[in-house]
Amino acid sequence: MINVGFVGAGNMATAIIKGISTCALSDKISLFAADIDNEKVNALGSCGVAPCKDAAEIAEKCKYIFLAVKPQVIEGVLESLIGKLSDETVIISIAAGISGEFIQNKTQSNVKVVLVMPNTPLLLGEGASALAKVDPVTDEEFEFVKSIFDACGKTAVLSKDKMKEIIAVNGSSPAFIYLYAKAFIEYAESVGIDGEAAKILFSQSLIGSAKMITDSGYSVDELIKMVSSPGGTTLAGLDELYKGNLEEITKKACESCTRRAYELSK
Repeated sequence: MINVGFVGAGNMATAIIKGISTCALSDKISLFAADIDNEKVNALGSCGVAPCKDAAEIAEKCKYIFLAVKPQVIEGVLESLIGKLSDETVIISIAAGISGEFIQNKTQSNVKVVLVMPNTPLLLGEGASALAKVDPVTDEEFEFVKSIFDACGKTAVLSKDKMKEIIAVNGSSPAFIYLYAKAFIEYAESVGIDGEAAKILFSQSLIGSAKMITDSGYSVDELIKMVSSPGGTTLAGLDELYKGNLEEITKKACESCTRRAYELSK
């Protein structure tokens, strides 16, 4: 059995644990977790998770250690692992903006690190996770970690120097999409359409549009043109979005995410 531990048992850790417990890997993995909130760990008992008292106990028992804590508290967690990590330990960090070098420096070790930027749709098995390998992680170890996230959605492998830039694209973008959805639902309600009906129709439009992007073979510009009949309603709406510089505002939001990621990494 491969021992996999979680330092932190919040929403993202729970999503990953549920993904492991329901996939083909489950009969090969023993799960452990520690959190300052014992109730969170106890709630994972139904997934076969054994409780541990702290990060040090996780390090003692597990080859693979998920750091599933907020970037703001990760430094103290890493310092608690000084002298506790073996040459075979692999730390999997899902903390935004935290580099492999930061983890190695704070643990005073050359520990193996895999960086992951997941997103909250992992909770439904529909996650989008970016992964990067940090030396001296082996290809076999990296593929094992990737297989965990493959069980919870889609994955893409990036170079480690792009893990801050990708945050806006998949880590933060669900919040941007939710805000966009909120505007459509509120518009529908303002003109007398049931909000629940609007939510169903707009949500399915998101799902269908995503499928068109990934599966249709058309570029995004071509897809926009397909919906936009000359002189029609879509072009009238698009004109307002262009006037409001939607693309530029979105890019600025992404740039702001990236700047914050670099600030957190210091």
